[in-house]
Amino acid sequence: MISSVSSQTSRFREDLCSTLWRQILRNIRFDGSVKWVKGERRRVAAETGCLLPFSELGFNMLQNTGKLAGCTLFITGASRGIGKAIALKAARDGANIVIAAKTADPHPKLPGTIFTAADEVEAAGGKALPCVVDIRDEQQIGAAVQKAVETFGGIDILVNNASAISLTGTLETPMKKVDLMLGINLRGTYLTSKLVIPHLLKSRSPHILNLSPPLNLNPVWFKNHTAYTMAKYGMSMCVLGMAEEFRGQIAVNALWPKTAIQTAAMDMLGGDGIGKQCRKADIIADAAYAILSKAKDYTGHFLVDEDILREHGIKDFDQYAIQPGHPLLPDFFLDEAPESLVKQMEQHGATPAFKPPSSSSDTPLPGGPIESTFDVIRGVISADVVKSTQGIYRFDLSGEHGGVWFLDLKSGAGSAGKGEPPVQADVVMTMDSSDFTKMFAGKLKPTMAFMSGKLRIKGDMTLAIKLEKLMGRMNKAKL
Repeated sequence: MISSVSSQTSRFREDLCSTLWRQILRNIRFDGSVKWVKGERRRVAAETGCLLPFSELGFNMLQNTGKLAGCTLFITGASRGIGKAIALKAARDGANIVIAAKTADPHPKLPGTIFTAADEVEAAGGKALPCVVDIRDEQQIGAAVQKAVETFGGIDILVNNASAISLTGTLETPMKKVDLMLGINLRGTYLTSKLVIPHLLKSRSPHILNLSPPLNLNPVWFKNHTAYTMAKYGMSMCVLGMAEEFRGQIAVNALWPKTAIQTAAMDMLGGDGIGKQCRKADIIADAAYAILSKAKDYTGHFLVDEDILREHGIKDFDQYAIQPGHPLLPDFFLDEAPESLVKQMEQHGATPAFKPPSSSSDTPLPGGPIESTFDVIRGVISADVVKSTQGIYRFDLSGEHGGVWFLDLKSGAGSAGKGEPPVQADVVMTMDSSDFTKMFAGKLKPTMAFMSGKLRIKGDMTLAIKLEKLMGRMNKAKL
């Protein structure tokens, strides 16, 4: 007699280490469904009495429903990161994926190419069309669109994912970077949409999904990186306008993560250890799948990944975390004030790039907190640090212990102290003296200090990130 689902679930949970359970786990796909090796499903059915729905095994992920089977998705920036994650999620339905991205040859620092992504799409069950596309180039986009239509018979969904970022102030942002961000984020999104829309209008379930934030006009999201915010909000304004222009014809929506997502860009911006504060790109892929599975009258929405998944019954978000249980870094542009985000992160000890300071660090050392900090800095400077850094830093501090200080990690064996640096600084950091002490003690994450406006950076951002390694050494020295 076939036993009930609940009793079989109990049998599975009571024998997690059995050979059978291990076989089931080997067949699990990232989307929470099960892809069985030929013959395995029949064998499991024979041994258990029935085929269990995967959700009955106690997992709670957004499962594929097959709604995107046969659909053609044109995804920009799909060779890696979020774009590729969305592609793979749709591929598990049997969708056709146009991988429109620039990377045809392996990049020395970034993972994946359009061809490796295509291999993964086809291994997941979809069909792939890799196309070399710089979305600033109208001819390249047009050629890729035409090839997609010839290959798959049309285009049903456009995902505008490609984006460029530079979190620098107005005076520190070269016009080349401004043009890059506006060219990719704003113009590229608009142009790709313009060329794809004629084909979307022929689809039964057409969608445009932009990976862009809600239009939050709080000045705090502009003051530290005006150019980036303008470019990113340009993608969101495309949603605002096109949703109304094509209402009833094409669903046009925006999706944004509630927390930082681990991608190559985040690793570059956050430095070593930032991954602990991030979620996997799978959460964006699941949320995108939920949106793209809706009817075309679902339009004009600015959605946050966690919110849309909660609406679909997802309750356990730890499964998406790089390190489950660790406090997460909230993403830009959401309603929560940056200052409260900083407080929240500090309360939960979110300093993954550094060893948390010991309680003894709360006691100021003789000579004042800034001088004490520089005493420790001088103690950890070495020839190796100078060789690997090659940068000169100036700190303009305000507040109770204000003044100008420098850190030379370019000349000789290195030096640090009060006053102007010996030569022009590569990086100038401006902040309150109390925040400076907290940051070098590991109590204030530089990323959060910068995001909240507590830290202003002028100059080479790469060198600014390198300074975090020195902070890590200082924490080991028990500042």
